[in-house]
Amino acid sequence: MKLKEIISYLEAVCPPAYQESYDNCGLITGNTEQEIRGALLCLDSTENVVDEAIKLKYNLIIAHHPILFSPIKKLTGKTYAERVIIKAIKNDIAIYAMHTNLDSIHTGVNHKIAEKIGLKDLAILSPKKGILKKLVTFCPTNKADEVRTAIFAAGAGVIGNYDECSFNAEGTGTFKANHAANPYVGKKGKRHNEKEERIETIFSVEKQSAIISTLLKAHPYEEVAYDIYSLDNVHPRVGSGMIGSLPKPMAEKDFLTHLKKAMKLECIRHSPLLGKKIERVALCGGSGSFLLPDAIAKGAQVLVTADFKYHQFFDADSKLVIADIGHYESEQFTPEIIYALLKEKFTTFALQFSKTNTNPVNYF
Repeated sequence: MKLKEIISYLEAVCPPAYQESYDNCGLITGNTEQEIRGALLCLDSTENVVDEAIKLKYNLIIAHHPILFSPIKKLTGKTYAERVIIKAIKNDIAIYAMHTNLDSIHTGVNHKIAEKIGLKDLAILSPKKGILKKLVTFCPTNKADEVRTAIFAAGAGVIGNYDECSFNAEGTGTFKANHAANPYVGKKGKRHNEKEERIETIFSVEKQSAIISTLLKAHPYEEVAYDIYSLDNVHPRVGSGMIGSLPKPMAEKDFLTHLKKAMKLECIRHSPLLGKKIERVALCGGSGSFLLPDAIAKGAQVLVTADFKYHQFFDADSKLVIADIGHYESEQFTPEIIYALLKEKFTTFALQFSKTNTNPVNYF
């Protein structure tokens, strides 16, 4: 199949709009018209991973981390990132990254960690702002339900566990068609009053193009009046980190032992133990120190994440236990998510997990 088919599906599940501002998710190298023979799944697209793809004769690497986070002005092979890009291009290998957009979805990286630990009653720890919008449009009463149904089908009106959500109010619209118009109702050159419904509904930013296109097709008017408002509301199923509960409370040392086994860890760096039972667990794959205030505010007894600096451990302030399990270790099961996504859609597509350990941190 073509690369664009794979990308279209992955981005419908993990929209690029969900990535953080510093990130570089999406296609790094490759042509979307490329015919794909197979995909190698990994955390990092290193030179060894590219060599692995060459040996397998696969021409797509799907990585969690982008090999490029910022623009490059030269390709001379002086850095590991440049060498990876050069080798991939020479061998017609596409590299695609699913990073903070995969972190942000409810069923993404953090859900996988929660699954491994055995948590229940899961919720996003820090829901994301700025990705919800409101559509307001005005439609003749006799066509309002038809228009509502169409935009709902395009993805509008979803709030948490509810869909087809809208607010509707009746009123009167006025317009006067000029000589070049072809009005649905009314006469040219004469002001017309029409009973209309004001339809208000919410949508996620990545659906905007499809929803507006659908609105314009479904609406009977030649010129469709609509407004789009950006909202400060948080999206309850998109954001950073996750929080959930253990089936039964555990002593702190028992929890750390359980965590070590469940996540296949060599060691855990942690703040002082507090002699409290662990029941509510906050977590974040990768660098999650910025979520410490959220974890405390939401009553977690432990925050499982990575990349805490020395002085940041003091910020636990005897309010919870910080369990730093390592960046690579916290995200090591991410390729399993990508595998499951692709196998659900493309059942016969050739997929393989990379056998290369790309963890740059070693323990002696």
